[in-house]
Amino acid sequence: MPATLDRKVTLVQATALNMIDMVGIGPFVVLPLVIQKMGGPHFLLAWIVGAVLSLIDGLVWAELGAAYPFAGGSYNFLKESYGKKWGKLMSFLYVWQTMLQAPLVAASGAIGFAETASFLFNINTIQQKLISGSVIILLTFLLYRKIQTVGKIGVVMWVVVLATLLWIIIGGATHHTISNDYFGSIGSMPMSLFFTSLGFASVKTIYSYLGYYNVCHLGGEIKSPGKNIPRSIFISIIGIATLYLCMNISVVSVIPWQEAQNSKFIISTFIEKIYGHQAAIVATVMVLIVALSSVFAVILGYSRIPYAAAADGNFFPIFARIHSKKHFPHISLLFICALGFCFSLLFRLSEVISAILAMRILVQFIGQAIGLIMLRKRRGVHGLPFKMPLYPLPPILAIIIWFLVFLSTGKEFAISGIIVIGLGVIAYFSALRFKLFEKKKINSSP
Repeated sequence: MPATLDRKVTLVQATALNMIDMVGIGPFVVLPLVIQKMGGPHFLLAWIVGAVLSLIDGLVWAELGAAYPFAGGSYNFLKESYGKKWGKLMSFLYVWQTMLQAPLVAASGAIGFAETASFLFNINTIQQKLISGSVIILLTFLLYRKIQTVGKIGVVMWVVVLATLLWIIIGGATHHTISNDYFGSIGSMPMSLFFTSLGFASVKTIYSYLGYYNVCHLGGEIKSPGKNIPRSIFISIIGIATLYLCMNISVVSVIPWQEAQNSKFIISTFIEKIYGHQAAIVATVMVLIVALSSVFAVILGYSRIPYAAAADGNFFPIFARIHSKKHFPHISLLFICALGFCFSLLFRLSEVISAILAMRILVQFIGQAIGLIMLRKRRGVHGLPFKMPLYPLPPILAIIIWFLVFLSTGKEFAISGIIVIGLGVIAYFSALRFKLFEKKKINSSP
């Protein structure tokens, strides 16, 4: 009897895996970048925009995730939403971009880990690359086991993530020396400049929220998915948004925003200013564990996507293999880790962040929201375990906002995202023609 996936992940474990995916190195690295883009204390608005978009988009994910709780998340959503004619193409394009996007996301966490580690050690660029590559190798080892064990490891990492954020928040609340007017200074900026700055800054904050949908990738392993998938998504978004806002306020209540925007090690500097150098070392180690945790959750979720497509006959069959004893898609996991290892040695973090967003917005986020509207029109709401409120407003808003975010990634990355999709379309129809040719060849043989 062939091995199958086990539904063993609880609500707590699912929420933990979502949250550690969301936090990672992102909020610590992009905090100074967001202040730079906004040019003032009202940078907090960019974090609020990121949270609002996540909640709006989270409604789309929650409805689709509860309706189609299978491994691969968006692969299944796109296939079902666009029907027989276009569903296979859209789902193929998603897997196509995931094969590049997933290793890029893993590499971004590993690169951020290595850059943060340079606070502890005087290391050069080559040594940073060796550290980032080693992070991927370590995570491959941690993930190569049963989902029950992976879920428990995720909860332990979640505790460290929460402890790190709470320490920063409490430290700022008990040692604040600076009062900022987060919204009053907006009027001094031309509105066109303000909204342009907000757009560019929001690209960075949105990157820090990504991961609230990780539970959907693990849909085939979630207990009571109709209830637990939506709950996990909204608990994660609201919880992380609250922590992010409090963390940002805490940091700039101790370090002036003019100084914070140029800080390379903002959290380490923050803790050092309050508690001293030894505490800063401890804080840096905790941030490194947070970064490790995020890549752990990212690779776990994305490894299920090529597996889902292969099991459905829409991708290379080798990716459909499940470990006979540990019951997880080991070939898919190993491929993503191997490519993530290579990317971690080749790219810089700032390049990776914009590339990740530009690559996934059109097919995954906008495509999914449009697909939900099509699905509702075709099938109605009968049998949906979760129905979003205020429909169709959330998916329409999601489409508009994601398109604006896509434009804000910059011309170079937006074009590169379109090129990746174009190459995927060519690959899909080339493969389709090859299959038809092979089929005719078999039928015409005596």
